[in-house]
Amino acid sequence: MKKFALIVAGGRGNRMQSAIPKQFIELRDRPLLMHTFEAFLKNDPSFHFILVLPENEMGTWEKLCKTHSFNVKHIVVKGGETRFHSVKNGLAEINEEGIIFIHDGVRPLVSVRTIENCYQTALQKGNALPVMAPSESVREVSGEQNRAVDRTHYFLVQTPQTFRSKLIKTAYTQNYSEKFTDDASVLESTGEKIHLVEGNRENIKITFPEDLIFAKALL
Repeated sequence: MKKFALIVAGGRGNRMQSAIPKQFIELRDRPLLMHTFEAFLKNDPSFHFILVLPENEMGTWEKLCKTHSFNVKHIVVKGGETRFHSVKNGLAEINEEGIIFIHDGVRPLVSVRTIENCYQTALQKGNALPVMAPSESVREVSGEQNRAVDRTHYFLVQTPQTFRSKLIKTAYTQNYSEKFTDDASVLESTGEKIHLVEGNRENIKITFPEDLIFAKALL
């Protein structure tokens, strides 16, 4: 079955304290986003890629691809007003049956094993959501009050959130709602059960300057 990696890269770099959008920051002499592509290619060289970027960053990406001789075949799609709309624009480019991996462009450390876990579960059950159990204590805050909660009831969500194409494309025909926090919540709103799989702890979303230090060490 065909595999599609829909990579969403709309970050601005504000929390990274950088004038460069964080997906374009260099990590070991290459833009971070290129490492993300390569993580999927390590799993399967036949991946089909759709990259969603803000319209005003498309030219920058094209120049970076030339500068770094990045020849991985992919389609570039204009982002939307929200992440929901950006994903919807990307899904519109997929018109074949297959498994769709929707992934944050700034998660270059996703492992081959996580991608494979997601693929096998989505193939069998229709969807897969990679998660990790929190290692710290967890407290719930409500107004001015807070209380300890049992962390074994909570998981930290990662990407690639993975789906059979028909299921997720149908889910994205809904109107946007603020309750949609990620792709799994969009599908869940249609009544589908979400299936959790083990992610990898290194699969962080590069957000802060110290995340780059961590990523460089692991790469």
